[in-house]
Amino acid sequence: MSKKRIALIFSSLAGLFLLCACIFWCFFQNEDHRFSTFASSFFRQELSGNTLNLHYTLKDPSAFDMEDLPVSLGTYNSDAQGLCVSLENMLCQMDGFDRSRLSSDNRLTYDILYDSLSASLKTAPFLLYEEPLSPLTGMQSQLPILLSEYPFYDRQDVKDYLTLLTQVPDYFTSILAFEKEKADAGLLLPSFCIDTLAEECRAFRNTGDDCYLYDAFESRLEDLHLSEKEQCSVLEQHRQAMEESVFPAYSMLADGMSALKAKAVNEKGLSGLPKGKEYYQALAAAETGSFRSVSELKELTVRQMNEDLTGIQKLYQDSEKDASPSPSSDRFRSQGYALADSNPASILTTLAGKLKDDFPSPPSVSVTVKYVQESLEEYISPAFYMIPPIDDARENVIYINRGHMPDDLTLFTTLAHEGYPGHLYQTTYYQATDPHPVRSLLNYGGYTEGWATYAEMLSWYYAPIPKKDAALLQKNSSLILGLYALADIGIHYEGWSLPETVVFFQSYGITDVPVIRDIYERIVADPANYLKYYIGYVEFLELKKDAVRSWGKDFSQKRFHREVLETGPASFDLLRDYLL
Repeated sequence: MSKKRIALIFSSLAGLFLLCACIFWCFFQNEDHRFSTFASSFFRQELSGNTLNLHYTLKDPSAFDMEDLPVSLGTYNSDAQGLCVSLENMLCQMDGFDRSRLSSDNRLTYDILYDSLSASLKTAPFLLYEEPLSPLTGMQSQLPILLSEYPFYDRQDVKDYLTLLTQVPDYFTSILAFEKEKADAGLLLPSFCIDTLAEECRAFRNTGDDCYLYDAFESRLEDLHLSEKEQCSVLEQHRQAMEESVFPAYSMLADGMSALKAKAVNEKGLSGLPKGKEYYQALAAAETGSFRSVSELKELTVRQMNEDLTGIQKLYQDSEKDASPSPSSDRFRSQGYALADSNPASILTTLAGKLKDDFPSPPSVSVTVKYVQESLEEYISPAFYMIPPIDDARENVIYINRGHMPDDLTLFTTLAHEGYPGHLYQTTYYQATDPHPVRSLLNYGGYTEGWATYAEMLSWYYAPIPKKDAALLQKNSSLILGLYALADIGIHYEGWSLPETVVFFQSYGITDVPVIRDIYERIVADPANYLKYYIGYVEFLELKKDAVRSWGKDFSQKRFHREVLETGPASFDLLRDYLL
């Protein structure tokens, strides 16, 4: 055969190979393109109706084809049937994609989106069971914080913000309409929750000229370089909106809920409602991201608590006569430990420096620590992290509630939970992997709060205290969270009354009845909230055990943490599928 003939054959084969490769590439590219278009459309649709969510999610909406949208706080919807139909349609559309033809990144996004929509479909029939006004975590608590941190990138943002303030009455009116439907269906909050809610709303209303929204607004204007005339004008508009819209809206909400109080027929947990146990099962799965039944969650909790108790007993066997101290024992109190430098910025720097051996390097970002207004400390969570926009995570904010910080060690572990290696680290590391924007809409509280609790538990060993003390305090902290998780299940699934809850906690040495009553009321008001922290944390421990068995000698703490972080928020079923 001539060299020319060989060359021609080779050329033809090469051309055929390139043609097949192009067809193969186009075949897969088309499915990837279709799915990416679908996911992006869903992302835009979900954000377009709520300016607050849009502004917190995107710094530059124009880059995502989301410009000139109406300014709106949205409304609270009670159409469970419509929600079910919408979710079913979404899942039907997703069934139309060939998952096997998607890229690895899109396949992960597909699996997580499908999982999230499926979980939402299970809770959708129970839409009226949801509670937008839970003490500490409801919209009445979150809205002022969200407004105070609303970023001003340009002058239009100021105009939009002022418009949002004028919409607060209509937004609260829609929530009241939702609550009235709940009341008519016999699903209203317990009366003691309504009392707490009304008190919280009136406390905010009574801050008046001292309300932190005034200072927050003025400080955010500084970078816009307004003229003196413009500044005076917007400050007056802001004051007017606060006095004529925001404060009256909070008074209206307090009065409206108080007027409904007579219709509060259930003073216990979800088990006291029709189909309440069925809803709790679906809610627990959605909140924790765990595949386990409620009974299995209880078994998992008891097993971890027994491990912690055994660990505590072993630590005391050699040095104490009493090897079974109760969780409320003075020996577990962190008071008395004073850090050499208790400045939050210094603590965060210390914590970030502890990452290098067991965690992948964090992105370079800034963080500002702010404090909850003193008059509102009673009604706000102990601490929280403000999630930055997905297109610019360089600036981060952590709020600390000093009313819940009795000592330096509590501050240290709280900053680990909210900062490093907790929420701030997990969020900014994950965002740096450039995931599809649609994933920012999906709520996996078991992953995010479980990771932050896992980080908090590790931080006891980072603290500048004796290692034995660190181990005791960490295991006791885990044990107490386990008690709260068991109480959550007991109250909402097994129907515990307050007296039964008192007996439960007293069996573990916690005997202060007013404290137990406060715990009971908080759990009643926010079903499955404690579960997502504790179960999420324990599921990470279980996942790590599985990784040790599966990876063998290839296991390392850094590899485990990196793969969890790069997979991102998901259910624990999916995490197992992708990691092991």
